[in-house]
Amino acid sequence: MASRCKNVKGKKSWPELVGASGQAAAAIIESENHKVDAIVVEEGSFVTTDIRCDRVRVFVDDNHIVKEVPKIG
Repeated sequence: MASRCKNVKGKKSWPELVGASGQAAAAIIESENHKVDAIVVEEGSFVTTDIRCDRVRVFVDDNHIVKEVPKIG
């Protein structure tokens, strides 16, 4: 997680969601931290490299299963 986001209040990462459905994970993330938007992204997709403390990318495989720990950034 970017050090710039260290002062963000609330939960910042969700290791327990690896292996879960991407859409379900996004809903859980947004319910546990109302200050972030969770975005489901297919593994290997091009994404911007900017750091945003109000965004969590949820990387999923072809079966829509979370493959990486979702975290703010």
